[in-house]
Amino acid sequence: MSEAPESYEAAVERLEQIIDRLDSGQAGLRETLELCREGRELVTYCSSELDAVSEGLEELRLEELAAKLETTPSES
Repeated sequence: MSEAPESYEAAVERLEQIIDRLDSGQAGLRETLELCREGRELVTYCSSELDAVSEGLEELRLEELAAKLETTPSES
C-alpha cells in the first residue's frame, strides 16, 4: 500500500475485503503475502486513527473538567 486510505472507514472496508479474499482460499502464495503486508499497514493506520480520536476525546474531557472547576464556587 503506497498511500494512506481516504478514511478510517475506507481502511476498515479494505481490511474486510482482504480478510474475505484470504478466507476464500483462492489467493496464491505471493498474493497472500501482499495482502498480509497491506493488511498490516491498514491495521497500523486504523490503530493510529483510533489513538488520535482517543486523545481528542481525552482533551475534551479535560477541558470540560477544567470548565466545571472554574464555575464551581470555591470553598473557603
